[in-house]
Amino acid sequence: MSTWPPSEDTGAPERPAETPRLARDTTPENPWPLSKLSYGLHGWIERAPAAWVEGQVIEVNHRARVSYVTLRDLHDEVSVSVTMFKAEMSRLERPLERGSRVIVNLKADLYVKTGRLSMIGRDIRPVGLGDLLERLERLRRALAEEGLFDPAHKKPLPVLPHRVGLITGRNSDAEKDVVRNATNRWPGVQFEIREVPVQGAGSARAVVQALAELDAMDAVDVIVIARGGGAFEDLLSFSDESVLRAVFAAHTPVVSAIGHENDQPLLDYVADLRASTPTDAGKRIVPDVHEERLRIAQARGALDRAVATMIEREHQGLETMRSRPSLAQPDSMILVREEDLDRWRSRAWSAVNAQTVRAQDTVAQMRARVRALSPQQTLERGYAVVQTPDGSVLTDARDASEGQDLTVRLAAGELGVNVTSRTNRQPGDH
Repeated sequence: MSTWPPSEDTGAPERPAETPRLARDTTPENPWPLSKLSYGLHGWIERAPAAWVEGQVIEVNHRARVSYVTLRDLHDEVSVSVTMFKAEMSRLERPLERGSRVIVNLKADLYVKTGRLSMIGRDIRPVGLGDLLERLERLRRALAEEGLFDPAHKKPLPVLPHRVGLITGRNSDAEKDVVRNATNRWPGVQFEIREVPVQGAGSARAVVQALAELDAMDAVDVIVIARGGGAFEDLLSFSDESVLRAVFAAHTPVVSAIGHENDQPLLDYVADLRASTPTDAGKRIVPDVHEERLRIAQARGALDRAVATMIEREHQGLETMRSRPSLAQPDSMILVREEDLDRWRSRAWSAVNAQTVRAQDTVAQMRARVRALSPQQTLERGYAVVQTPDGSVLTDARDASEGQDLTVRLAAGELGVNVTSRTNRQPGDH
């Protein structure tokens, strides 16, 4: 408050001229009259425009001419009392009920005499199912474009969670269904339960806070958000944008188990796994101990059979190897090699002997040829060699002179002769 509107605008009575015009000029010695402050506030509030607001009806009191409606914010713990006149209320097709979502045109008003601030409802419109569906569809498309529903962002659930976080209503059937079915399937599972409001104002914020708390706990392996069935409006908290973004940002896998099979809040699209009901969630977050024991027994039997088959196969292989001649009669290998050595020795001896015989024959033939061509053999056939005194062989009679002494070499012995005559007769001449 910094200025004071003219008195003609507020209807305030005239005051002494010495009264300060502005609030900042007032002092303990020169204060304002209380009426001036009230009229001033009234003037400023009158100038404030009306606003359309949305809220949830938590209380309705009807009087003869007016109705007093208490509205609460859909997310925060904020509420206001709204005065609705009979003319406005009569336009509604159905009477207001607690829990209804409405849109109201509000205008603030200050009653000068008591200084009481009140909110006057000039128009009120219930939020119908079609409006809610249209809003949810717009939100669904926006979040889908951002990628919050992309399967690539879905985190796999652990095979065997040791501790399960559960967000549900206080002492609800959904809690009992999840705990009972999960415990029946796996008795060793443990739960970290957070009981929160699951409908109405503040429920979305409570779910987000519980989710953040469980997500920060390292011992929690998976988080289940569960609620039983209800009207469409009762499940709106699980289509709240703050809840959806918190689930998408969580590091721990989140399972949505809201309502019945046909109920499908937007949480089902963002969660890492959608369970059709809380009962279904209890069955899907943990394995069945009986099935696992059966599988272990089957796996153990398969291992036993595989080991037995392998041992039998190896045993047969050993028997086959032992039955082979090389192992049954190992000396047979030596005998075969011994026979091979004898055979090869005999063949080598035969080959060397044959080669030697052939070489001996060749030498004999060469010896015979050499002997046939030797001078001695010629001499033995009756020929003789005539040599001059100097040892030269005389081959032409003309080379000898009469009276010359020559040596005649026979096959056995030599003769000394003297040339008495010589002729030029050639072999074959008579």
